[in-house]
Amino acid sequence: MTEGDGQLEARLAEQEVFEPSESFVEQANVSDPEIYEEFEENWPECWEAAADLLEWETDYDQVLDDGNPPFYEWFTGGELNASANCLDRHLDERGDEAAIEWVGEPVDEDDRTYTYEELHREVNEFAAALREQGVEEDDVVTMYMPMIPELPIAMLACARIGAPHSVVFAGFSADALATRMNSAESEYLVTCDGYYRRGDPLDHLDKANEGLADVEHDTTTVVVDRLGPNGDDFGHDLGDDQIDYGDLVAEHEGAEVEPVTRDAEDMLFLMYTSGTTGEPKGVKHTTGGYLSWVSWTSQSVLDIEPDDTYFCSADIGWITGHSYIVYGPLSLGTTTMMYEGTPDHPERDRLWEIVEEHEATQLYTAPTAIRAFMKWGEQFPDRHDLSSLRLLGTVGEPINPRAWKWYYQHIGNKECPIVDTWWQTETGGMMVTTLPGVKDMKPGAAGPALPGLDVQILDTLGDEVEPGKAGYLTVQKPWPGMLRTLYNNDERYIEEYWAEYSDTDSDDPDDWVYFPEDGAKIDEDGYITVLGRVDDVLNVSGHRLGTMEIESAIVGVEGVAEAAVVGGNHDIKGEAVYAYVTTEDGYEGTDELRDAIVAGVEDAIGPIARPEQVVFTPDLPKTRSGKIMRRLLENIADGEELGNTSTLRNPEIVEEIQQKANAE
Repeated sequence: MTEGDGQLEARLAEQEVFEPSESFVEQANVSDPEIYEEFEENWPECWEAAADLLEWETDYDQVLDDGNPPFYEWFTGGELNASANCLDRHLDERGDEAAIEWVGEPVDEDDRTYTYEELHREVNEFAAALREQGVEEDDVVTMYMPMIPELPIAMLACARIGAPHSVVFAGFSADALATRMNSAESEYLVTCDGYYRRGDPLDHLDKANEGLADVEHDTTTVVVDRLGPNGDDFGHDLGDDQIDYGDLVAEHEGAEVEPVTRDAEDMLFLMYTSGTTGEPKGVKHTTGGYLSWVSWTSQSVLDIEPDDTYFCSADIGWITGHSYIVYGPLSLGTTTMMYEGTPDHPERDRLWEIVEEHEATQLYTAPTAIRAFMKWGEQFPDRHDLSSLRLLGTVGEPINPRAWKWYYQHIGNKECPIVDTWWQTETGGMMVTTLPGVKDMKPGAAGPALPGLDVQILDTLGDEVEPGKAGYLTVQKPWPGMLRTLYNNDERYIEEYWAEYSDTDSDDPDDWVYFPEDGAKIDEDGYITVLGRVDDVLNVSGHRLGTMEIESAIVGVEGVAEAAVVGGNHDIKGEAVYAYVTTEDGYEGTDELRDAIVAGVEDAIGPIARPEQVVFTPDLPKTRSGKIMRRLLENIADGEELGNTSTLRNPEIVEEIQQKANAE
């Protein structure tokens, strides 16, 4: 860390411990505790276990080439195709079994099931169509689509012909689309006319066209007709360089495309992620290392088996959807589910209705969603038979202990282990979490690093912190799923991820340390609690406190469903704690509850974290992916003008919060 920064502090008490059930352990894909020691003793060859889950056209010569850190290469010399691994090799045994169960948003619309045979056919037809449009090996194809089946079809079609894909989340702006297409020099776009939200059709093509107007080179666009007659009101006419997806695929009915042989280090996809400053970063993931990593973590952590019906509620526009809706589950030959809509439309039990109807065996969702379920009340999951669930997971941010326990009790009926997973777009897949058939669970703690990983919590000087203390999460050794670089920007790759704790002049891989800019603490058992991003740390009277711990203390108060904590300027403390709180159904934002929140924070963390102000609000400002926009809450705390709210799914709530804060 920068010289002069104070050390991050951890103040919450140790977590309770929950054991996985004997019945789960007996059937788990991984249940031998010796795996941690075996992987450590046999590193890096231990990752042959991940590579063995794939079908290679040419065997690799070397597991890891670490001769040019931090530009590591995995499974060098090996050749394979990601589309063939997700489709072709399953046809003999699982051709008639469901590959994708798609649930459309309008409840009265028939769901779509794609068997492996049907998915294979559509992927081949679209791969042939892309080739006809001029897409060649290594051309980047951009996809700007919601949760419709044509998105994974397009991804797998690109992988089949060796063309990397770059998926842009459908909720992003037209400017975000243009920025990403320009950065990737992408000449091809696959998009759609629109999609549904809360039963209403939304125009998407106009936004795509607005973005295309700012792309600095010629483009070809393929447009999926998602809305049918419901899109007539938008009056779309395809331009000269735009082609209807249905017509294009029909022209290639029955076509078969031989999978292009790709080197293990060839790029599979780009995923753009926002930087703290400057342009979005194009994270480059490769074919062999990434695919082996998501396959291994899907099998070992999510306990996925071919006969499962696995449900991840994320959006494919984010890395979670890439890794744990498309590539991980399909590489294992299981049934993966996609849901187009929201969890509260038409009723707040929609997600549980889907779980019951499809007999989902795993549910992998975000703490944001779980806190919303808590707020709505247990009566909604109680309406449904959720006994098909075998495992629960969380992803996207730390989960506070109270939400964890609610999830465990009301969704898992105290029988499903919960894997609380820490990872990033850049890591490709899970890094810190429990192996559910091996390790006990501690609510609030993600768990130990996965076998074969060396994760250490360091202080500002680069020394390991003592158990119970807080510091900064680092990864000391490379892993197969890691990003290889930032697209066309090796220098920024080193500066953003490696420079903080590495000797960047060294050729010794032991001198290179990956720093994801997250604060964390570690306990005596090696369990890691992630405290949030370094830029989410508050400096109150010289004490550096993670927002996650304060928010956990607030949500631990009866009647509180969700909380967001930010720092605001303070004449004496330098920075003070401002809390924005939503209540559970049946509770009001009274002075008594406010006092209970303040007391709860002081009791759990100490008087130093006492909130300067507690503002009750019916909702928090969130992006379309469900992440809280703390920057806007900081604007309110400091009495500043509000920043851009165009990326929010509920922009109206910001002004309402501002008015409440000013009134108080």
